[in-house]
Amino acid sequence: MLVGLQGSGKSTFRARHFPAEYAVVSKDLFPRSARHKQRRQMRLVEEALERGRPVVVDNTNPSPLEWAPLIAAGRAYGARVVAYWFPPDVPNALARNAARRGGERVPEVGFFDTLRRLREPRRSDGFDAVREVRIDGRGGFDVRPGDGEREEREE
Repeated sequence: MLVGLQGSGKSTFRARHFPAEYAVVSKDLFPRSARHKQRRQMRLVEEALERGRPVVVDNTNPSPLEWAPLIAAGRAYGARVVAYWFPPDVPNALARNAARRGGERVPEVGFFDTLRRLREPRRSDGFDAVREVRIDGRGGFDVRPGDGEREEREE
């Protein structure tokens, strides 16, 4: 599960770091007119897990309200649940969002609403692991253990 602001690099990270065997579930991929997006997301996650397929949920997922049903689904299917935390970098996320075209651009009111609700995930929230992801300034990402975990650094 990816956790972070709009424009933080989540979708780029997902495209680069999760192999094709992962089912990608993102409300951004649903038609704008789609209703009941949360219900649809959960159905897609559960269908993939039922087939034994790993899933990456690429949304802002800013708080436990959004995490709880996803964690519960993972537990129900015996999946390992990992949060990839993108700490807020407001000026750069706003700039990346402003560079988006058309419907990909998130209105600033939505951006700041997400920022208001955004909370760093912790293992105590029910995750098996938390990883902190930062844009490295060279076109890539720096991935490190988060939430006080002591593990080898991932590249």
